[in-house]
Amino acid sequence: MIIDIDIETLFPEGLSDEAISAISDVLAEIAMQWESKHFHQLKRFREQQQIDFCDPVKPWCRKNTD
Repeated sequence: MIIDIDIETLFPEGLSDEAISAISDVLAEIAMQWESKHFHQLKRFREQQQIDFCDPVKPWCRKNTD
């Protein structure tokens, strides 16, 4: 799932360096707390993605989907 966010509308030009830094810190903290809370679910999902797309015998190769 990819979410299309219009960053230009959400964060218009002309924000101060301080505002940019504060927004960046808040977004990073939200991401870290989210990943910490849902670590096991994210790990399970990503492992399943790895299984679905990588050859288990040669993990550096993608499975042939043909």
